[in-house]
Formats: sequence, C-alpha cells, structure tokens
Amino acid sequence: MMARRPCVILVADSNMAAAFRGYFNRDRWDLSLGCAQFEINTDIGGDLIVDEGGNDPGVFTKGHELLRPFQRSHERALVVLDCEWDGSPGRAVIVERVTERLVESGWAADAVKVIAIEPELENWLWQDKPHVADVLRYKDATPLRQYLAAQGWWPQGAAKPPRPKEAVQWVLRQTGQPRSGAIYQKLAEHISIKGCVDAAFLDVHSTLRAWFPGEVST
Repeated sequence: MMARRPCVILVADSNMAAAFRGYFNRDRWDLSLGCAQFEINTDIGGDLIVDEGGNDPGVFTKGHELLRPFQRSHERALVVLDCEWDGSPGRAVIVERVTERLVESGWAADAVKVIAIEPELENWLWQDKPHVADVLRYKDATPLRQYLAAQGWWPQGAAKPPRPKEAVQWVLRQTGQPRSGAIYQKLAEHISIKGCVDAAFLDVHSTLRAWFPGEVST
C-alpha cells in the first residue's frame, strides 16, 4: 500500500491556486512559513485542487464531496475560500459547516482545517512594499500607497485597502493589465510573509506549523 501524501489543498478559484503556488515556489518556503518542509505538488490536480466552477459557493456547498476521493491518498485537507459572495452566511458559519461536512464524510477532525478569508484573497497580497507596485506595473513618481490613499482606496492608518479585490482591479485598469493568476503568483512569491497581518493567513500559517512542526526562522 502506498504511503499517503501529507496534505491536499482545496481552493475556490485559479487566482487563489496561483497565490498558493507562489508561496510554495519560494526558496526554502518552509523557513518563511515556519514549518517543516513537506512534499507538495502545486500543479492543479496534484495536491492543489480548484473547484471546477471556480467559485466560493461551490467550495462551501460541496467541498466535502470534492475532497472525499483524497481521504485515502492524503493525510490532511486544507480548504480555503473567501467570505464575500452573494448569499454568504459569514465567516463563522462557513468554517463551521464546511468543517462539519468534512468530518461527517470521513475526515478526522484534527486532519482538516477550513480557512475563510475576510473579505477575500486579495487581503493577503496588499502590502506597502515596492514589489507590489512592480508586479502591478505601477510606475508613477508618487508611491503606490500614497496614490491609493489619495484616490480613496487605501485610507491612511489602515493596514489594508477596505475593498482589496476592487483596489487590485482598479490599479490594473490604470496600468492596462488584465487580472490573472500570474500576477497573484508573482505577488505571493515575494511579499513579506511575516508582514502579512491578515487573520486568515495567520491561521494558515499556524495550521501548517501545527501539522508540520519545524524550526521558526528568526
């Protein structure tokens, strides 16, 4: 009998998959995440699974069904989706119901983790760093953080833009780029993991450290 793989990750869409691919494409990503290195195949259909409909409601309603085939092949399952979508019951209910369905379908309670991002994935990627401006191809003399504040997208004193996805889309329109997974992957490859203060990302971080304990970089 073949040994089971360490972890399967189910995400809601291709941009979210690209972000995870970016995190795991880093040199010594285990040190960045503060966990032990484990085998992970970030090809879609490998250890990284995307809802075929590419949406958060699909993961909410049938995530347990999508992950049922992986119970024999994988030790653990991480599920990640946004909180903001039409009909969303909110973070607490999303986490509770998806977790319950996973356990009822056969996963061990300590082998699953559901992450609901408030409001959405882009909250993980916004940082006041030059790399963010470079990937978004923003080249104005005014720093991007200052420019977004002047345009009402990122108020002074706020850790993140209140509407993170719309802020990304707006900047991309200014720079003439379509939103794509390649952009999300590049952002995730280089932004500061220690500088990400989003609660959902910190939850991913702590989950991986608990599942795969390792030395935390200093």
